[in-house]
Amino acid sequence: MLTILFLGDIVGEPGRSTVIARLPELKQQHAIDFIVVNGENAAGGRGITPRITIDLLRAGVSVITTGDHIWDQKEIIPFLATEPRLLRPINYPNGAPGSGSIVLESARGKVGVINVQARTFMQPILENPFEALDLAVTRMREETSVILVDAHGETTSEKIAIGRFLDGRVSAVIGTHTHVQTADEQIFAGGTAFLCDAGMCGPAQSILGRAIDPIVNRFISNLPAAFPVAKGEVRLCGAIIAVDEMNGRATQITRVNEVIARASEPGPNLSTRRDGEVPSSST
Repeated sequence: MLTILFLGDIVGEPGRSTVIARLPELKQQHAIDFIVVNGENAAGGRGITPRITIDLLRAGVSVITTGDHIWDQKEIIPFLATEPRLLRPINYPNGAPGSGSIVLESARGKVGVINVQARTFMQPILENPFEALDLAVTRMREETSVILVDAHGETTSEKIAIGRFLDGRVSAVIGTHTHVQTADEQIFAGGTAFLCDAGMCGPAQSILGRAIDPIVNRFISNLPAAFPVAKGEVRLCGAIIAVDEMNGRATQITRVNEVIARASEPGPNLSTRRDGEVPSSST
């Protein structure tokens, strides 16, 4: 059995530092064979840099997916041509820098990863994701039946439609972009594991990883404002998928949702806790 760890959108320095620190324990605890993370918000909450990409890969990440913020850090454009493990959505028009898919060797055989961007309420509006996926999956299945798709999109309906469209052809479809984890993990009839949104790896006391007050004030006033990345403990979200490497069918999907206090932050509780647990108070 091949085990894949997928982590949702990394938000800023708190998210990426926590992911890098937590990966060795997660890998050992769950016997992880292959790690995919979405890194499109890893650089100050917008985009990703070459340095951050290298740090994540050195920490044990196999593939980094992205989304609509892939171009926000301009130095990433020439870097995409040099690092095939950093993906941009596959449904950009021909000629866009980088690639939207990759197949890599793991200890249990080849694993394919495809990054696609949905269209509803998304900017820019890219090529039809269903057509792009149909072509990419057909080609990739000539190399491997173990395929994970990061469906980066705003609406639940479009991401569920992508999962249903690919059922039986890929091992897993995991949604990203909203930063809010859904509780609909399941395995479809054809053997494809699905989670509508993996959630984020970013500050827990926040609004989608950003400081609370500026965003609340923006909704109240409609005036422009900076949205800095929040501080404090980090919520680490994603999923662990078990796949039969012989046929590519998923056998189990389990959500990951932990709140981790950072050592650099003040406070009595520095432990990892599962979602819903209340940290103990000091007396």
